[in-house]
Amino acid sequence: MDETNDSKEPRENLSLGGMYSDYFLDYASYVIMERAVPHLGDGLKPVQRRILHSMRELEDGRYNKVANVVGNTMKYHPHGDASIGDAMVQLGQKDLLIDTQGNWGNVLTGDRAAAPRYIEARLTPFALEVGFNPKTTEWTRSYDGRNKEPVTLPMKFPLLLAQGVEGIAVGLACKILSHNFIELIEACICALRKQPFELFPDFHTGGLIDVSDYRDGLRGGKVRVRADVEIVKAKLIRIGSIPFGTTTGGVMDSIVSANDKGKIKISKIEDNTAENVEILVHLPAGADAETTREALYAFTDCEVSISPNACVIHDGQPHFMPVSEILKNCAFLTKDLLLKELEILLGELNEKWHFSSLEKIFIENRIYRDIEECETWEAVIEAIDKGLGPFKKLLKREVTRDDIIRLTEIKIKRISKYDGFRANEEIRGLEDRIEETEKHIKNITRYSIAYFKSLIKKYGKGRERKTELAEFGVVKRSAVVVASETLYLDRKNGFAGISLKKEDALEKCSTLDDIIIFSLDAEMRVTKVADKIFVGKRPVHVSVFRKDGPKVYSMIYREGREGPYYAKRFKAGGVTRDKIYKMGKGTKGSRVMYFAVHDTEEASAANTVVVHLKPALRLRNVSRPFSFGEIALKGRGSRGNIVTKLNVDRIVRAIATDFGES
Repeated sequence: MDETNDSKEPRENLSLGGMYSDYFLDYASYVIMERAVPHLGDGLKPVQRRILHSMRELEDGRYNKVANVVGNTMKYHPHGDASIGDAMVQLGQKDLLIDTQGNWGNVLTGDRAAAPRYIEARLTPFALEVGFNPKTTEWTRSYDGRNKEPVTLPMKFPLLLAQGVEGIAVGLACKILSHNFIELIEACICALRKQPFELFPDFHTGGLIDVSDYRDGLRGGKVRVRADVEIVKAKLIRIGSIPFGTTTGGVMDSIVSANDKGKIKISKIEDNTAENVEILVHLPAGADAETTREALYAFTDCEVSISPNACVIHDGQPHFMPVSEILKNCAFLTKDLLLKELEILLGELNEKWHFSSLEKIFIENRIYRDIEECETWEAVIEAIDKGLGPFKKLLKREVTRDDIIRLTEIKIKRISKYDGFRANEEIRGLEDRIEETEKHIKNITRYSIAYFKSLIKKYGKGRERKTELAEFGVVKRSAVVVASETLYLDRKNGFAGISLKKEDALEKCSTLDDIIIFSLDAEMRVTKVADKIFVGKRPVHVSVFRKDGPKVYSMIYREGREGPYYAKRFKAGGVTRDKIYKMGKGTKGSRVMYFAVHDTEEASAANTVVVHLKPALRLRNVSRPFSFGEIALKGRGSRGNIVTKLNVDRIVRAIATDFGES
């Protein structure tokens, strides 16, 4: 029985459901924690942190081949060299932590970097100052246990918000936009002073940005980024910057595509991009430059929308956190790191002062002579300790056995050339530094603010905002699209479209337009312009549907085959594309007897028709006028007003003299 039970347990443990649940969660956790989402502490993903640590390990002031850095990083990063190289190129292109040499690609044109064996890199002075301090770094073992690596770098700067980051994990995504270097530091100062601040993205590609819906970088927000599009002259437009996330090639392709689809009209496009973006768009004769500029925003990558999703690793878990909260955490983390550095420095200075003072006492009072007759090591230690006895009260801490051992290691040459004056000067200098350090510790907030100000002074030049904050409305595509097509109608066969060039031409249109169709059986529908659309045999009305200037429709229709005749005035209003709308009850056999379209309500109200009835016994007046001004303008779905219940022969537009009008 025991053997049977033992044999069943592994099978239960290896069930597909259990394996999927355990392994999937393990994999998802690994991707989130170790690959896709940055840490709040230093703003880095593991591969980026390992690259920087490796570069610091190799740092000697000279450039290193990227291939060498990649190779050294592989002892920390359990993935291939390609992933390390790509991550390093991305870091280098941000121009903040890595000083590059060689062809590192071009973020404007999308050109790739050269192979790692052809390019070189070293850490920038800024990176060395803000990102490394082995004394304040928390360490852990590497994946194979052979080396130690930092859990996080002691980053004294909001690097996460300066560089931005994007990553896709399992069921989780992260997208933090880059912000301006100087504005981030100024915001840190405000945070330490407990003053309000606002942060908005800034991109190295420049352009214009609308942050009205940024929502502090959380999910659900978005920013709209535009290229800098300038009208140079009537037939020439210059693009001087591109939106973040695009390339000059991609923007040009989108412009050519929009031209091919008839949305804009251009004659030629040139790319003169070198260090700065310059794309020249030449317009053909008859094209309006202002309209074309708006169309570039509407139909091309000259305007893009970016949705942030600020997610970070904090306390071992992913957290969605607003940008302002990330900034505050970084500011106070920097303050804590600076405090820790000062405390370490104070301890080192006190130790140095202690031994310098101890050395001075040992040499000037010739205590070293007391050990000349000592025969054992313990006797030497005891003799020195006894000689120091009268002076111990002058020291800041107790004299330990290790202190005495260090005194015995002083060389005779140093004792013989000992300069008491220089020793006193050194001790006074240490005391001044100790006093200064204690003052900084006591006023750590003020010290931290001064530190941030020094960063602006040393590294802020050339890092002013590149993306201009602006508010711009949504460009209506229908308003700027080029009406390059013609709508045709084949009444005989019941088709409409832009490809029926041998049929009756109705009006100019674009491929973005909709057309409205009224059928003979009192139905209406709106559909998108196409090459060929079935509109029904003998349609009452077909035209381009203009949402911005709705027409006023007047009609008289018969409800069913033998029902009364109704008149109505209405506007089409909001419609659902390809939905059939009944103009009456939709009784089978309904028929439109009269239909007219007017641009204004006044013109519609002035419309008068003559209703010709079918002759009948005792029916004297078979022609009767009807004015649409007698009925109110109602909704599309209204039944209308009864015109007559008698049989109608025809209805025609009235002429002023038909009923004796002058």
